[in-house]
Amino acid sequence: MNPDLPFQIQLVDEAIDVSTLLKEAHRADCGAVLLFLGTTREWTGSERTIQLEYEAYREMAIQELRRLAEQALVTYEVKRIAITHRLGIVSLSEASVAIAVSSPHRKAAFLAGEWLIDRLKEVVPIWKRDFSGDGSTSWKHPIERSQTT
Repeated sequence: MNPDLPFQIQLVDEAIDVSTLLKEAHRADCGAVLLFLGTTREWTGSERTIQLEYEAYREMAIQELRRLAEQALVTYEVKRIAITHRLGIVSLSEASVAIAVSSPHRKAAFLAGEWLIDRLKEVVPIWKRDFSGDGSTSWKHPIERSQTT
């Protein structure tokens, strides 16, 4: 993590390294480090998912994620944020997004983490393609994702 910035934002094409993400988010003056992982689930109601695929408008997605991190730092009493979103194919049980937040106390970390994932799904230009068990596929826009997942 750049020590001059209180956040790190990444879009990656490989598995998310959770250990490194937690190290990047941790600060010695914080008693709470919250980690949220969004993973590929097999079932959404009666719909079976085989795998997911994510695409992004990379430059804009990075810009929006930075904006969200900056806003969370101002709004909540958090000290450091690390957000990584995976692109490409994400198999069952693998993480597609990870958000780590450190703060002096747990409540701020929980509030900031929840706010970050909710806003990410609403405004960041990352699209999800669902490969269903029946062989069909469907693309989900970020706004549609936030209403169904």
